[in-house]
Amino acid sequence: MDTIKLVIVDDHPLFREGVRNVLETEEDIKVLAEGVTGDQALELIREHRPDVALIDVNLPNMNGIQVTRQLAAERLDTVVVLLTAYDDVEQVLHAFRAGASAYCSKDIEPGKLMDVIRHAARGFYIVGDQIYDAAGLQDWLSRGVERVRRPHLDGDMEAFAPLSPREMEILQFVTRGLSNKEIASKLGISHQTVKNHMTAILHKLDVEDRTQAAVYALRHGWVRLQDTRK
Repeated sequence: MDTIKLVIVDDHPLFREGVRNVLETEEDIKVLAEGVTGDQALELIREHRPDVALIDVNLPNMNGIQVTRQLAAERLDTVVVLLTAYDDVEQVLHAFRAGASAYCSKDIEPGKLMDVIRHAARGFYIVGDQIYDAAGLQDWLSRGVERVRRPHLDGDMEAFAPLSPREMEILQFVTRGLSNKEIASKLGISHQTVKNHMTAILHKLDVEDRTQAAVYALRHGWVRLQDTRK
């Protein structure tokens, strides 16, 4: 197999160095660049066009799921392997709905991570120990949504669709305690537009109010507490 070109994006230097050191022992994997923020992830991928990007979910200024969604929107060929300490079913659904090829816990064994990278580079999708093609992944997503959705949901997958960039931006302001009116002023949009976005956010996250939405975002690593200083 040809050499797999790869970038690593994680803001923890020791973890990033450890991953790089492991990858560099593999003859068929070449690390092209490293980054520490979501914005840098996009810049590096646009510049280097790697085969695979290893991206932490919990990144400064733009989380890994947002990055994945943007890459999908730009139709870049790089596949995304998300690394995270927040491992639950709903998070996995959001990750694959955003366009990820694999979702791995940060305590994954090195050998298994290599296998994940190689399978992802070949166009497969890795969910736990299962490897799927595109059709298999869609079937898994449908069954996953059906298992975790609450009785009042209508059964479609909209409740587990990734948040749009604007919705994520609004959610970040919500976690900082801003009101809808304050968010509208910050973003230069109408109060009603913010309310409409909040309604969509609550539906997609399947929560009842903005407080639950904020807790959800923090619990899943979508928003970092230090972001409140901005």
